Amino acid sequence: MSQNASNSAISTDDILGVAKLSRLAVNADLANDYAKDLSKILSMMDILADVNTDSVAPLTNVHDMTQPLRDDVVDGNGLTVNRELNQSVAPSVQDGLFLVPQVIE
Repeated sequence: MSQNASNSAISTDDILGVAKLSRLAVNADLANDYAKDLSKILSMMDILADVNTDSVAPLTNVHDMTQPLRDDVVDGNGLTVNRELNQSVAPSVQDGLFLVPQVIE
């Protein structure tokens, strides 16, 4: 891709070359529109690259909140599983296991 010293510009030839390599049917008019749009995007990125972000902390959540988490402790509720009750609604059970139809021969 061609680049000017002052900004990152994409030419119509760049778009047509990438389209050919990608086996995409892109005509010259469409390639020209793509080149203009992508050059505008790259110009905006150049502007953003010039912004001083040294004093900006990295963002982990766009809402500036943290996920409240509970302590990871074992309680009595998680220790008992009523297998018979759970499997009573299954269409097919054998030896305490759910049976499913074979899908691979």
